[in-house]
Amino acid sequence: MVKLLLEQGHSPIVFDNLSTGHEEAVPAELLALGDLRDKSSLRRVLAEHSFDAVMHFAAKSIVPESVADPAAYYENNVIGTLNLLDAMREEGVQRFVFSSTAAVYGNPVSHAGAASGAQASSSLIDEQHSLAPLNPYGRSKLQVEQALQDYAAAYGFRSVCFRYFNAAGADPSGELGESHDPETHLIPNTLRAVLGTGPQLKVFGDDYATPDGTCVRDYIHVNDLADAHLRALLHMRDNEGAHVFNLGNGVGFSVKEVLNAAEEVTGQPVPHEMAPRRAGDADMLVADSAKARSVLGWQPGFTDVREIIETAWRWHKDQRF
Repeated sequence: MVKLLLEQGHSPIVFDNLSTGHEEAVPAELLALGDLRDKSSLRRVLAEHSFDAVMHFAAKSIVPESVADPAAYYENNVIGTLNLLDAMREEGVQRFVFSSTAAVYGNPVSHAGAASGAQASSSLIDEQHSLAPLNPYGRSKLQVEQALQDYAAAYGFRSVCFRYFNAAGADPSGELGESHDPETHLIPNTLRAVLGTGPQLKVFGDDYATPDGTCVRDYIHVNDLADAHLRALLHMRDNEGAHVFNLGNGVGFSVKEVLNAAEEVTGQPVPHEMAPRRAGDADMLVADSAKARSVLGWQPGFTDVREIIETAWRWHKDQRF
């Protein structure tokens, strides 16, 4: 996002406590160290610069961890975000782009069977889908979405919430990529297994109601996410209120399809083993992003999972941090 903003002539400042981020990934002159839970550091950085808007990416986001330690998730993701919103109000910054998540939906339900809780096997999830998050991570994000609706009504605060599906890929230049510890995402773990820098990949379940028995997910390239955030700035300039959009390709790929694509891209087999299902994994989660396309004029540039994996492979072959 910072790279795109700089290319477009903006002057971003990155506020980060580096608990999971990498100092090497940000130009030193753009980095302001601080923590969302520390109101004084938030006020300081907002007062030192003239901001048009804030993009908020600083969340704890590992689902099993949120179940084991919900307090940490509510403190950072909810209280920390409210600290940020209040500091913005004090400094007169009224535009906010929020990284939300498809986890706010919970298990997909068909429109016809929503009242009875019948699960859908293939329907796309749009923004009108019921909101029933299954874990503290999803609930923490939904609480912020609800707060933003209230802030718009009470304070004239303008916001855009993006419900990401499966963020993936790396900057095509190979300079920036996905580097988590621990790593929980399928594509980087697949490539790490190929390179031998990570363990053998585990495929959790092969008896789902999908064509090949493995879970189907919607993978959206990180550069396409960044492009949507840039468009959100223009949308808030012309539109009041709190707005919500899905960000996904609208096409699902199964775990086995991802593995096959990775083998094509790398020219090497993916070491993997089958493992039991994980509790709470839905058969299929695929976004309906028609609203973002029509309202924001947004169009994903990376629609094939092979293209997404190719960008990630360039990064992982020569990982810099």
